Amino acid sequence: MPKGSPEQKAARRDEIMSACLSLYQTKSFRDISMGDIADYTSFSRPSIYNYFETKEEIFLALFQREYECWTADLEAVIAANERMDAAAFADAAAKTVEKRTLLLKLLSMNMYDMEEHSRLERLTDFKAAYGASMDALEKGLEKFFPASTVEKRKDFIWHFFPFMFGIYPYTFVTDKQQAAMERAGTRILHRSVYELTYGMIAELLKSI
Repeated sequence: MPKGSPEQKAARRDEIMSACLSLYQTKSFRDISMGDIADYTSFSRPSIYNYFETKEEIFLALFQREYECWTADLEAVIAANERMDAAAFADAAAKTVEKRTLLLKLLSMNMYDMEEHSRLERLTDFKAAYGASMDALEKGLEKFFPASTVEKRKDFIWHFFPFMFGIYPYTFVTDKQQAAMERAGTRILHRSVYELTYGMIAELLKSI
């Protein structure tokens, strides 16, 4: 077990996660090693294993934090408004997703590896954060669209969350990908995270 006060332990976890996030700005998930991450922290590589057993657990912790932040944003929207029509709700919800670029990137690119190579207790904590975001979105639907049924709200959730897996690849394209599409004669239709999310939410709201 790592030594120190709860505050010191939390600070070290945050430092490890920040180091991982810094590397992820310029390197791919597969190219980042525990040694690389240790080089970005103020302590040794063996010390990292007191907090995370694998790099996937570090990424999973980042992923969990993103879901927790998104949930907080959704709950803030719900608390700040007594009524919202479909357009206002789609706008507000899309803006919360727009802020979570890291979540979308991890969701679409590295989720399987993170889950497969993390301990069950770490994965359980992550799934709890993921579930809380579902609950928050469903609470918003229940509050602002009281005529909707439980079944309709569940249908909304189970259409929207799989949709989120595909947002990142359609909104962030590398120079190499763009060059390949131009060579292939593939039509490039650029949409922002907000535009795609707003459109999807607005469409799904029609059914509830």
